[in-house]
Amino acid sequence: MARKLKVFCYSDGFHSWTVAAPSRAKALEAWGVKRDLFSDGAAKEIDIGPDREAALASPGELIERGLAVDVGAVARKTAPKAKKPEPSDAKAKARVEALEAKAAALDEAQAEELAKRQAKARNVLAAKLKAARAKVSG
Repeated sequence: MARKLKVFCYSDGFHSWTVAAPSRAKALEAWGVKRDLFSDGAAKEIDIGPDREAALASPGELIERGLAVDVGAVARKTAPKAKKPEPSDAKAKARVEALEAKAAALDEAQAEELAKRQAKARNVLAAKLKAARAKVSG
């Protein structure tokens, strides 16, 4: 048995979006919103109006209307979210190997930089020690 559609409307003060959906959750999903707009009164179910008729004529599609200048209702299809294609095993293995090689190169560069800094610090400390000994014995 098909669920009865309800018509929900949301406005940000500049635009109004209307959608025919079976539930509030589906309406929020169609609007791409995670926050419950119904709890603070930003969204509501509507019973009458041209936006309601347009939404019922195109269930699941967003009906957008500008509030400042009423240019009429415009239907806009909501595209389903595209799924990221799964890489093939060969591609995934090649990518992992490339990333591992890059990580190894970065580790080597970091080790060289650390060795340079440690040698420089040893030289500075040796010079300070030599100066301190000369001061004490002199």
